[in-house]
Amino acid sequence: MKTNLSVNRLAWKLLEKLCENPEYYGVKVERAKNGALLVDAGIEAKGGFQAGKIITEICMGGCGKARISCRQYGELELPTIFVYTDHPAIATLGSQFAGWNIKEGEYFAIGSGPARAIAQKPKEVYERIGYRDEYDKAIVVLETDKYPPETLIERLACDCKVNTRNLAIILTPTASVAGATQVAGRIVETGIHKLNKLGFDPNAVIYAWGCAPIPPIHPKFVKAMARTNDAILYGGTTYYIVDYENEEELVKTVEKAPSKASKDYGRPFLEIFKAAGYDFYKIDPNIFAPAVVVVNNLRTGNTFKAGEINPKALKESFS
Repeated sequence: MKTNLSVNRLAWKLLEKLCENPEYYGVKVERAKNGALLVDAGIEAKGGFQAGKIITEICMGGCGKARISCRQYGELELPTIFVYTDHPAIATLGSQFAGWNIKEGEYFAIGSGPARAIAQKPKEVYERIGYRDEYDKAIVVLETDKYPPETLIERLACDCKVNTRNLAIILTPTASVAGATQVAGRIVETGIHKLNKLGFDPNAVIYAWGCAPIPPIHPKFVKAMARTNDAILYGGTTYYIVDYENEEELVKTVEKAPSKASKDYGRPFLEIFKAAGYDFYKIDPNIFAPAVVVVNNLRTGNTFKAGEINPKALKESFS
């Protein structure tokens, strides 16, 4: 994919906006001893919806927009994040996808955001979409409730080929409003990732839109994480405009795309996780998908839909 889009350059402008207004966004901004910029969006800081919204846009490498509204899910009326992008493959797989497992001693976090496009983590994703970013500043978003050690910060800067002063790390605990908001904001990315797993070319997605409920916050990480998954699996809707030649193949792919295609469908994620012995790799990967997938094919004008919102599963998870 030939493009001059730099996800780190575009996202850095949003980062500056966030750092210039820490009180408004409820974040804590500081420099680590080695000069890296640390933005706490919910560990010691208050965080909130505004922080979650702008962090969602940073995660999408400045190539997507987010807004927060509300939507009815059966008896539940929930805050809902809407995201849209005209650069789906780059914004989602190229930036937002939480595909960087970061470990340093006892410290572990899941990394996402534009820095991945410089570090090429994981490499196969970037080979698939044909994208690389080369910018002198990098932003990584960590889903964690702990500050990273100095040695890890230096390693991340090295992986991104930037000076530590040009590295920004945004910290978003799952059990926080900002954390839950930015995870629900991954709805479009979850759908594209599933389509990619089914063999669909992500670059064939020309435009994308999606929404998912922001789940009620739970103080315990495992329960908070389970709720964010349920928000997408049972409450998430995605809409993709594609340019695809083989429509028969497209119909079959769409049928397999929603979470309903999984044998684990219908149970709250916490129950699925427990049954798998708290091991993500033992869970049927087909479950990691939006509740609803709608695809409009530019070639023919035809639109296909699969899946459904499951208010019962949401109520069970969020009660």
